[in-house]
Amino acid sequence: MTKVAVLLAPGFEEAEAIITIDILRRLQIEVETLACAESRAVVSYHNIPMVADSTLTERSETLYDAVVLPGGPQGSISLAANREVIRFISAHDERGKLICPICSAAARVLGGNGLLKGRRYVCSGDLWETINDGVYVDAPVVEDNNLISGKGLGHAFDFALTLSARLLGDDAPVRDHAEHIYYPW
Repeated sequence: MTKVAVLLAPGFEEAEAIITIDILRRLQIEVETLACAESRAVVSYHNIPMVADSTLTERSETLYDAVVLPGGPQGSISLAANREVIRFISAHDERGKLICPICSAAARVLGGNGLLKGRRYVCSGDLWETINDGVYVDAPVVEDNNLISGKGLGHAFDFALTLSARLLGDDAPVRDHAEHIYYPW
């Protein structure tokens, strides 16, 4: 079964995380939320407490089919500064697993740690102006090899549906589901 890790660091953008988790689970894709903190309890960007399934430390050797990195100003800074997160992403990237940042995570986490590796990406705002590691493309969602990036919260459904289609290897069930939730994908 396909399995996705969603990394939740203190200050993560809760709507980006929840929309992605929701869409993936509706399409029968297994999702495990991983707290990038000492405990499973993590507080989001807008002070919503959440309890993750596990901590990243507990799952650091687990290989997932995709790793999702929600943004959020503080969340992406927290992810970018966490050496365990960078090792986890690098290990998955080296094995060709999907690396999926949304919003500020592409620039801050991947670009800030030399992990874009020349690939095309999108991120929120003007963060791309400080990144020399990849090629910025202004689009809702950008795919380049095993990197799927989303521009931000307003494109979270596009991001989640695109990721789902890649994981399932078929657009048809994803399009059916998008229609079911009244989303024009």
